[in-house]
Amino acid sequence: ASKLDILKANEGLLDAEEHLFSGWPEPGKDDDNKRRLLSQLRQLDSSYAGGLLKYISNAKKLLKDSKEGSNPFEGCVPSVPEGKKLDFGSDAFIELENAGIAAAADTAFVLALNGNRRQLPLAIMTSDDTHARTEALLRSHAFFGADPAQVTLVKQEKVACLADNDARLALTPGDAWAVQTKPHGHGDVHMLLHSSGLAARWRDAGLRWAVFFQDTNALVFRAIPAALGVSAARAFDFNSLAVPRRAKEAIGAITKLAYPDGTSRTLNVEYNQLDPLLRAAYDPEGDTNDDTGFSPFPGNINQLIVSLDSYCEELQKKGGVIGEFVNPKYADAGRTSFKSSTRLECMMQDFPKDLPSTARVGYTSINQVWAAYSPVKNSPADAAAKAAGGNPSHSATTGELDYYKANCKMLEHVGACIAGPSSASFNGLEDLEFWPRVVWPPAWAIGFDQLKARLPKPSAISLGQDTVLIVSEPNASLESLTLERGAVEVAGQGPIVAGTVSNDGWTWEPLDEDKGAPEEEVIRGFHVVRHAIETLK
Repeated sequence: ASKLDILKANEGLLDAEEHLFSGWPEPGKDDDNKRRLLSQLRQLDSSYAGGLLKYISNAKKLLKDSKEGSNPFEGCVPSVPEGKKLDFGSDAFIELENAGIAAAADTAFVLALNGNRRQLPLAIMTSDDTHARTEALLRSHAFFGADPAQVTLVKQEKVACLADNDARLALTPGDAWAVQTKPHGHGDVHMLLHSSGLAARWRDAGLRWAVFFQDTNALVFRAIPAALGVSAARAFDFNSLAVPRRAKEAIGAITKLAYPDGTSRTLNVEYNQLDPLLRAAYDPEGDTNDDTGFSPFPGNINQLIVSLDSYCEELQKKGGVIGEFVNPKYADAGRTSFKSSTRLECMMQDFPKDLPSTARVGYTSINQVWAAYSPVKNSPADAAAKAAGGNPSHSATTGELDYYKANCKMLEHVGACIAGPSSASFNGLEDLEFWPRVVWPPAWAIGFDQLKARLPKPSAISLGQDTVLIVSEPNASLESLTLERGAVEVAGQGPIVAGTVSNDGWTWEPLDEDKGAPEEEVIRGFHVVRHAIETLK
């Protein structure tokens, strides 16, 4: 294994990273390990747009800026951006929701909003840790009813770690023949959609929009149709789904920035950067609430809608690479060394940072947070600690309970009689709103008007407290039902006319800490005991 191999693969790398090879033994010794290192370097070179030398060059600049404490927003003047605030279920919401459902036929994002004109594509970004399991899950469930051709997995590769301010590549602790690597961040999705050709194929097939969503927030599909309607109505190139945020809340904020060169851009500003930015050029008091009780700068929840025409144009210009950042943990006040290795990172919501100032960038904010944002991202212990501090728990417990609430509120809005929530406590989370457990498939109803069409006489639908309603038939028409107590499954097309139903139903029982339970129950804090259910056909 010769150093010449590296020069052939990437001229200049040897000089830039001489420390990787300075202690190599003579030819014939440890040749397999040498080949292993060279193979990894080739892989790192091919997986980064511009190659490993470009990565090192970018790292040197960002590390220099970090060491010097450069402010990326120096001289910027913030203001409230253009966007649309909507009340869940309002006339304006439903009008835009219907427009978004129509636009979904020209959108690449999710199977649930499949239109009649074509099969809509779904791309899933995976990693080394999730790729095989995601593929196995899809196949074991027959792609959940989708045509396998609709679904594409694009795997994100890791990037090299950096040992110091000179961007020297870090070796893996305990292995002198491997470069240490870490994830680059979810911003890689843009590069993967470009390098795979997916985004261009979607555009060339006549699709107009692409929706980016994360796997932690199931409620997003109660809000995405309306946000898509806003994108179509306002011709947004980039639209961020948002929710109201309290001043100084630990969530990024959608902000319009006027730059010293006279240009302006609307983008996400992280919460720890927002307050000093506002104090410097917007309000001496910084990040404060207005008369609504919320900050005028909406909270970014990382669900994004892009226009494929302008998106593909920008991908072509820069190979899908978006602005990166570095966040080293320094070992000394002079910022000359790191406590541990660092790496470059990128976030998908930063795509607008490099858009031309003429691009139309805005947001859609859903005023009722529970209708659009209840992510599952904290362990039970962390969730309980956050709740004790007065913050949202963002747990598997609340993620499920909020889904029931949103469905009940939709039924209530179209005229059904829904009993209010009971109170429950799971996994150390106290006094949770526990609405009737109502679920239906997306094919039954995506939006409010579709829900109305499935319930010809909504006032004839009544659900008691702690009841369970499961709609499993996507073409069901439910004309009447009084569910006083218990559980019902709607499994026939109908029209179904049911009288009063009462049975022992299903109960959500807190877990006994002394007994083992499957992980999916542990993270929720309960298990469901199925006593009885009546099936309506």
